[in-house]
Amino acid sequence: MPFVGGPVGSGRDFTVGFFDAHDDDVVFRDTAVQELHCGFLTTVGVPRLGRLTVPLVSTFGLSVHFYATTANWQIYRTGDGDFPAGFLTGGLFDDIVRAMARDALAFYRHVRGLGLRVLAVLPPQRVPGMSDPQVFTAAQETIRRALAGLGVEIVDLRTRVTDATGRQRAAFCEPDDPIHGNLAFGRLIVADLLARGL
Repeated sequence: MPFVGGPVGSGRDFTVGFFDAHDDDVVFRDTAVQELHCGFLTTVGVPRLGRLTVPLVSTFGLSVHFYATTANWQIYRTGDGDFPAGFLTGGLFDDIVRAMARDALAFYRHVRGLGLRVLAVLPPQRVPGMSDPQVFTAAQETIRRALAGLGVEIVDLRTRVTDATGRQRAAFCEPDDPIHGNLAFGRLIVADLLARGL
């Protein structure tokens, strides 16, 4: 399957303050990322992102475990340690998560505005020890809805890779790594993309 691209950095670095929008392109603030971006465009033979004729697949803003860091949400818990009823599905929670991911969402808004077909891949359903599983699930839903509202297609493999608890099955987890999926998970992503006509 021909493609251009690949990892450009840690997921948490692509949530806030990572790019500037310019006409029909973006400029990444990190020099190394910008060099990769320019190299990718050169490889596909276009001068700017807005001239891209193939779909753009991204995971920017989808490091949901980062938003779900337990310590960040303690202030919202009640005395018994639970969240108030409706908090994780309410407007305040949505606003907080969208603020955490504001520039990632701005990136998707910009590239959709350029007329690109954009697909976003939901993360492996893995919650590291530093993160709250309830917040992870709720934050993922907030980001999913925000992206869908922008016209971004969502690659969502949850029904195929999770167990009864909603967490990633071991067969799709990278060993000795609390966050990432493995090659089998990646193959399912590629198969999903191919099924969408990429």
